[in-house]
Amino acid sequence: MNRDYKFIFLVVCCILLMPGCFLSKQKGETIPTMIIPPEKGEVVKSPKGTTSPIDEMIGKMTLEEKVGQLLVIGVEGTSYSGEMDNIIHNYHVGGIIIMGKNVSTTPKLVHLINDIKKANEPNKNPLFLSVDEEGGRVSRLPADIPRLPTGAQIGKLNDESVSYRAGTYLAEVLNEFGYNMNFAPVLDVNSNPTNPVIGDRSFGSDPYQVAKLGISTMHGMMDNGIIPVVKHFPGHGDTVVDSHKSLPKVETTLEELRNVELVPFQKAIEEGADAVMVAHILFPALDPDYPSSMSKAIITGLLRNQMQFEGVIITDDLTMGAIENDYTIPEAAVQSFIAGSDLLLVVRNYEGQINTFKALKKAIATGEITEERLNESVKRILTLKEKYSVSDEAHEKVDVDKVKEMYDKLPLK
Repeated sequence: MNRDYKFIFLVVCCILLMPGCFLSKQKGETIPTMIIPPEKGEVVKSPKGTTSPIDEMIGKMTLEEKVGQLLVIGVEGTSYSGEMDNIIHNYHVGGIIIMGKNVSTTPKLVHLINDIKKANEPNKNPLFLSVDEEGGRVSRLPADIPRLPTGAQIGKLNDESVSYRAGTYLAEVLNEFGYNMNFAPVLDVNSNPTNPVIGDRSFGSDPYQVAKLGISTMHGMMDNGIIPVVKHFPGHGDTVVDSHKSLPKVETTLEELRNVELVPFQKAIEEGADAVMVAHILFPALDPDYPSSMSKAIITGLLRNQMQFEGVIITDDLTMGAIENDYTIPEAAVQSFIAGSDLLLVVRNYEGQINTFKALKKAIATGEITEERLNESVKRILTLKEKYSVSDEAHEKVDVDKVKEMYDKLPLK
């Protein structure tokens, strides 16, 4: 091979095998890697072996700030109070839930939410502003805002496009008020007609219909910037006791759960569910000792490991009778966190909320909860806040006429 052919051969090899060989660089410089921007809502993961911005943030947080992120709390009254101020400024809570007792008029509710957000501004992390807004009998909207019909009514239409539009409406209304998280949709299957707590909140008695309509509602919220929290895992539809009053007990095998109650949750996980609420129900076949919201077998063993859920897990309200009849709020919260929960919902009892913070902090100090385990949950929480661009930005007012027009356009008939 003569010299000219050798040169051509070397050039061809360089093009085929070393595409970067023609890029010149000065000594000490590196060739930049092309970065493809993420899709909207996608969380960028750092390459293996590097530290992500969220990891760096967690590394700079105090223990108190980390523990506070685990708590979503309820507040008293329809206007900002000293108790709210204390718990936001001194306990760094991760979120607030607005209940019916906090709702009066539309302007006053907007003012309350804005005051809560403003108070949180000195904290490093924005708040989850959450609410139970399902439609039907579970609604926390002021009287001048149209509410959705029940899940059962939407279920009778059995149309994914309708349930998606319902989810979109929920998101648009909640965005108007400044919320960012909704404890909905209900994925419980109405498998027991004598159930006192679910009933018409469910999309129906067929698990596949519940999955189809619930997931469409979930996507309607997700696509419009509201975090949906699917509930009540592993299924509240076959209970005959109201967990607000006492602990339901369900004699169901895991196989029976898989065939009915778990179907909507498994499909929601496969469709990208970001958050799951765990109910207070005793399933002796799965855990004879603890209700599902405090059970490692159910939260970590079933939901995390078997069903492969990687998002945020939140308890149902720990001040419900199902828990308070047998446990103090702090001991239930600690056990639930050990079992695998990330967020602990404490709606009532100001002193109980503060004592829960102290109990979690003590459990970490004594080694009952490792800081590594704490960091895992804090990372999930902050990652979810980042994904949805959660902020403490104020909303001036709600355009009630606009909301009514949106409702009138819904294909609900």
